[in-house]
Amino acid sequence: MWSRGGYGSGLWGRVPHYERVEKVRLLVVDDDPPIADLVATVARYEGWEAVTANSGEEALSRAAEFHPDIVVLDLMLPDLDGFGVLDRLRRSGTMVPVVFLTARDAVADRVAGLTRGGDDYLVKPFAVEELMARLRTVLRRAAGPGFQRSVLQVADLTMDEDTREVRRGGKLLTLTPTEYEVLRYLMRRSPTVLTKAQILDHVWEYGFGGRSNVVELVVSRLRRKLDETGDDPLIQTVRGFGYVIRQASE
Repeated sequence: MWSRGGYGSGLWGRVPHYERVEKVRLLVVDDDPPIADLVATVARYEGWEAVTANSGEEALSRAAEFHPDIVVLDLMLPDLDGFGVLDRLRRSGTMVPVVFLTARDAVADRVAGLTRGGDDYLVKPFAVEELMARLRTVLRRAAGPGFQRSVLQVADLTMDEDTREVRRGGKLLTLTPTEYEVLRYLMRRSPTVLTKAQILDHVWEYGFGGRSNVVELVVSRLRRKLDETGDDPLIQTVRGFGYVIRQASE
């Protein structure tokens, strides 16, 4: 039903910085608890607060108590469907942004979701990474131009998680999807040292059976791309343990 899109079990220590000081509050409404829990867990990795609901009535109750900044809303709920939830939210005066996440892919449903007050519409099966990107886009649009992009930075290396652009010293780097995910994990956890097993679990999940040599190969490629201009190396090996990305002087 879904793709984890590169998210894994390790908690990330460095989260994107937004202009707002308080955490983004997300309400995830889905009648399938594993899906709701997955989205909520990934949001918490982003540094957000997240709660879940598995029915329409529960969603309305949670919204009244939690006051979310944004809602992920399924259409097919056991009592009140997603359109009904949205209608009641709007009648109550709540203009919280809503992103529909549903298996219903008919054009009529998409049009109805957007014309009745939804802000975006994503069809299952879905990638969690795409969903989070859409949520950040909707939040920026709702908050106006003062809401900053999600950017990670270590020394002169920057990663824009919305555009997926990586630059070192202002120079744009070309990374494969796997290189990007490994680098993002290292940057998010910096200056924490990560084992090869942690990186495998996060980026490849369980598909490589502990073959740590694949991590070594990707890190080697990343080093060549990051340091090709003669800059100080950023990815360091901690012998017998793993890798960390930080300035050499740290």
